[in-house]
Amino acid sequence: MDFTSRLAALGFAQIIFKAILLSLLGIFLLVAFIAFRRWYRGRYFQQLNERTFALRSQWNEILSGKVPARSWRLKTLDCEIVESILLDSIEAASPQQLPPLLHCLRSSGLLDMRIHEARAVTGWKRRTALVALGRTHTPEAIAPLAEALYSPDDETRIAAIRGLGHIELPQAAVPILDYVLLGKQQIPEHVLKNALVSCCLNNPAILLRYLKEATGHPRELLARVLGELATPQLGEDLILLATDEDAEVRASAARALGNSQPSFALPVLSVMVRDKEWFVRLRAVVALASIQHNARIRPLLHALCDSNRYVRQRAAWALAQIETDLHSILSQVVDTQDEYALQAFISELERSGEIDNLVEALQGPHETHAARNILLQTLSATRQNIEQASKAMAASAGGR
Repeated sequence: MDFTSRLAALGFAQIIFKAILLSLLGIFLLVAFIAFRRWYRGRYFQQLNERTFALRSQWNEILSGKVPARSWRLKTLDCEIVESILLDSIEAASPQQLPPLLHCLRSSGLLDMRIHEARAVTGWKRRTALVALGRTHTPEAIAPLAEALYSPDDETRIAAIRGLGHIELPQAAVPILDYVLLGKQQIPEHVLKNALVSCCLNNPAILLRYLKEATGHPRELLARVLGELATPQLGEDLILLATDEDAEVRASAARALGNSQPSFALPVLSVMVRDKEWFVRLRAVVALASIQHNARIRPLLHALCDSNRYVRQRAAWALAQIETDLHSILSQVVDTQDEYALQAFISELERSGEIDNLVEALQGPHETHAARNILLQTLSATRQNIEQASKAMAASAGGR
C-alpha cells in the first residue's frame, strides 16, 4: 500500500494533515513577505540617503540652474527629494532668500506639476498636492486651491483651506471669505479661523468688507478673527462693531479694542462694561485690564459690583494687578458698600500674594482705622469660610 492510499485510509486525519501543510505554507509566505518588505524598505532608504547627499552637495548649482532640471526632474526619487528640500527652504527663508527658491520651483516645472495634480487627480494624491501648493507661498497656487474648496469630499476641502492658510497672502483670504459667506459650515471652524488669521495678519481691513455683508454664524466667525488681528488703523469701524446688535460681535469688538488699543478704546470699553450680556461685559473687563491708564479703575470698580460672578472675579484680578495704587483702590472698593465686591477683591489679593503688603501699608499712623478693620475682618471671614468648607468636605468624605 503506497503513501497516498494510506492517507485515504486515514479519513479525517488526511484533512487535518492538509490543513497543517496549508498553515505552514501560509506562515512561510508571510515570513517571506515580511523579510522582502524589510529588505526593500532598507534598500529604498539607502538609495534615499545616497541621492539626498548627492543632491545636497550640488544644491547651489541646482538653484542657479547650472545643473539643468532635466537631470533630476524625470527621476521620481530625485524629484521628490528636490521638491521636499525646496518647500522646507521656502518656509524657513527670509524675504531676501526667497526669490531664487521660487524661481527654481517655477522654472523646474514642480509648481506646474502640483497645480496639475490638484486639478486632475483624486483622493489622497490630490490632498497631498493641495498641501504642497500651500507650502509654496506663491500666488499661482491660489486658483487651484480655491477650486478645491467646492469639492464634494470633506477631506479635500479641509486640505484646500489649510493650503490657502499656508500661503499667508491677503489674496488667499478672498476665496476663503467667499466660501464663509455661503454659510455652509462644512469645514471645522478652527480650520477656517486659523487660515484666515494667517492670510489676514498683515491686512485685517479686508475682513471688514465681508463682515458688513455676512449674517448669522459667518458674521460671528469673522468678528472673532478680526478681534485677534485688529490694529489702531481700523479706527471708527471698531466703534460700529462695539454697538452691533449681535452680542458675539460686540464681545469680539471688545477683544479687538483691547488688542489694538486705539485712542478711543478706554471710553468705549467703559460703556461696554454695562452691556446687557455678561460675556460682553467680561470681554470688556479683560480688555480694560490690558490698558495702562488710571482711568480704567472706575469702570473696573463698576464691574467689580457686577451681578455675574465671572465678571466680578476678572475685575478683581484686573484691579489687583495695579500694585502701585492698591491702597486707594481698597478704599474705593469699601466705599461701594458691596459685600460681594469686597470679598472678590480681597480673595484676589490673597491669591496674588499682595495682601500682606497691603496690610503692612495700612499699619501707618495716617491710615484710617475703618479701612484697616474692614480689611482684617473680611480677610478673617474669608479664611473661616475656607476652613469650614474644607471641614465639611472632609466630613462628607469620611461619611462615605
